[in-house]
Amino acid sequence: MAKKGKGLDGRHRDTTGRIDKKHGNTRIGSLRKTYGEHFAQGRRKDMMLKTLLAETGMESLHAYLRKHHK
Repeated sequence: MAKKGKGLDGRHRDTTGRIDKKHGNTRIGSLRKTYGEHFAQGRRKDMMLKTLLAETGMESLHAYLRKHHK
């Protein structure tokens, strides 16, 4: 069995080696601690990631970061 280890952005890998995804219920305020205060500028810190993704038409946090944080 594979050993869990730290992945990108402090996330952990599961037993198959894949990096855990951020959950949709992660709050913008928490993501700002990782990606900086400029993350999702103009949005409330208690907004959930799934709401941000739905409003911007993005499929994932990775896609959002690629488009909005170059």
